[in-house]
Amino acid sequence: MTPKIAWPQGKSFAFTVFDDPDGHTWEARKHVYPFLADLGFRTTKAVWPMGPLRERNSNGETCADPEYLDDAQKLQERGFEIGYHCAAPHSCTREEVIQSLELFRTYFGRYPAAMANHYNADAMYWGQARLSGTLRRGLYNMMTRGSNNNRFRGQLPGPHFWGDVCREKIRFCRNLVFRDINTLKACPIMPYHDPDRSYVGAWYSSAEGAEAPAFLETIKEQNQDQLEAEGGLCIMYTHFGKKFVNDDNLDPRFRQLMERLSRKNGWFVPLTTVLDHLVQHHGIHTITPGERSRLEWKWLANKCFRGTS
Repeated sequence: MTPKIAWPQGKSFAFTVFDDPDGHTWEARKHVYPFLADLGFRTTKAVWPMGPLRERNSNGETCADPEYLDDAQKLQERGFEIGYHCAAPHSCTREEVIQSLELFRTYFGRYPAAMANHYNADAMYWGQARLSGTLRRGLYNMMTRGSNNNRFRGQLPGPHFWGDVCREKIRFCRNLVFRDINTLKACPIMPYHDPDRSYVGAWYSSAEGAEAPAFLETIKEQNQDQLEAEGGLCIMYTHFGKKFVNDDNLDPRFRQLMERLSRKNGWFVPLTTVLDHLVQHHGIHTITPGERSRLEWKWLANKCFRGTS
């Protein structure tokens, strides 16, 4: 059941996006964000503050590119939020993570309020650590064929540990992703604190949209109408650098669906603004073992049968 939230300004529902930088290109930037801005959306764009220091594990622009950084700063001036997607497009040491956070503050005037993990060794509680219990972790390792075993160690002692810094500097971190457009129905207790993952202040969930086809499926017409009818909240997880622009043109279906959504009575603000509103409404919930179990089983079912991230 969706919690009954009174959205600001008499709005009927809320919608936002957290866009990871994987695959970002100039073509995507010049099309997607001006289009969103013109429609009245203000969302969250994550960045890698540092350029690559060694071999990359992902394509995409970083703040080491002056033009990219200038664009991100101008987006922030226009009301978009800048988020954090780990330090760089490869695994980093504790010292490098700390350096990246200081760069972020220099570039954007503050530490990042919200983050989403990248598949770096310094990721926080990622891979099997997203789950609790031998059974759920075992099922996850079967589904991923063990490819993520002991791969992510940001919360563990060693060269990639930065848990204390994360807890001090960053307020919200993404974890579980669901197919339901109404993220608040899928995870009604967010933002929540997990005592078993105490280096993260609060966790939030998202709706599946890693690439354009999944994004468009989640925000299709009947789902938009459902979100509005339920008075819910959608936090879209995506990479706007992945298939949203083709042959230097914005995907026409994306254009159509976002234009339709913009005409509804939605609250279209960045992620942290939405999460702060939930905190004002019901605080940061401390998850119970039973709630954690139900949420993790729901996510595993989504991942197994519906291919969520």
